[in-house]
Amino acid sequence: MARAPAPMDLPEPDQLEGFAHPRETELLYGHADAEEALRTAFMSGRLHHAWLVTGPAGIGKATLAYRFARFLLKYSDPRIAEAANVKTLHLPPEDAVFRRVAARGHANVLTLRKPWNDKTKKFMTVLSVDEVRRTHDFFGMKAGEGGWRICIVDTADDMNASAANALLKVLEEPPAQTVFFVLANHPGRLLPTIRSRCRQLALKPLPHDQLMAAVQGHLGHMADGDMEAVAKLAQGSVGRALQLAGGGGIELYREVSGLIAALPKPDVPAIHALAEKLARRGNDQAYSMFRDLLSDWLVRLVRSGALPPGSDDEVIAGEGQVMARLAAGTSLDRWVEVWENTGRTADRAEALNLDRKQVILGTFAALEAAARG
Repeated sequence: MARAPAPMDLPEPDQLEGFAHPRETELLYGHADAEEALRTAFMSGRLHHAWLVTGPAGIGKATLAYRFARFLLKYSDPRIAEAANVKTLHLPPEDAVFRRVAARGHANVLTLRKPWNDKTKKFMTVLSVDEVRRTHDFFGMKAGEGGWRICIVDTADDMNASAANALLKVLEEPPAQTVFFVLANHPGRLLPTIRSRCRQLALKPLPHDQLMAAVQGHLGHMADGDMEAVAKLAQGSVGRALQLAGGGGIELYREVSGLIAALPKPDVPAIHALAEKLARRGNDQAYSMFRDLLSDWLVRLVRSGALPPGSDDEVIAGEGQVMARLAAGTSLDRWVEVWENTGRTADRAEALNLDRKQVILGTFAALEAAARG
């Protein structure tokens, strides 16, 4: 009988393929203000029990949360940190606390996220109430190693209504020496009562120089054209930039853009070839990237049609003309409708575990119909 996979054997929903998980990441690019806000709150002795960390996916929310968790577990008391004269939240990878958190071996850190379904070999579509109820055991006993206990919700966007209400109850009656990091890409969707019980840290998109420093730090030098394309498509998100640069995202963007440029006369064999490739088992990241890139392309199309000519920089040469042609041939309302409907269809297909190839083919059919006006 095959053994059940150990926790360390399972995939992780918040890890980019080929890159370290946020809890294993030493460096945090940008967000110095947010880091200092946490350090100052701790050093003052008035650390709030719950922090709502917001910003686009891949911006560094989880990296910041684990960074502060390590700092808190290392120093535990402001007087210890003051004696050590620490000025940042940084711990080196060789530190014992860093190693234990990275290995998921510290009893005082709990991460809540979408669980893995071993039957479907996929992650659940929601962060369920059963996951949130793990806090009962975590907080119901004496701290396993003394000191602070840290709970990271990654991400709160994934919670269903029951899970959100269960989390709210814990936030309303927090145990002593506990800190929650509630990570959210779309905080406006959370219960107002959850937001009101948290101090908010909004992480802003990184400026161009910091974003490029992060990409080069992870991947080294890139061709100038690819670097600029990454910078424009990443929208200030390190995670998104690394995914694009290290996961074939630029090549995929050029392929998708080329197929759209041919509309309303679709290259049917090429579309089928792309759909076959992205629908293969193990291509989850590429499929997700396709969805994000296409959604962004449509948003930029609508924006280009609503703004004066030249207001939106091209990612690749010639796409501005394609966008102008498509925007002129069909109403912008129709393109907004395509953007909304294709996104909803893809979400529904994922929830029902439907064929991704058919989703992609249906998406290009909707694009073709809109392009024909």
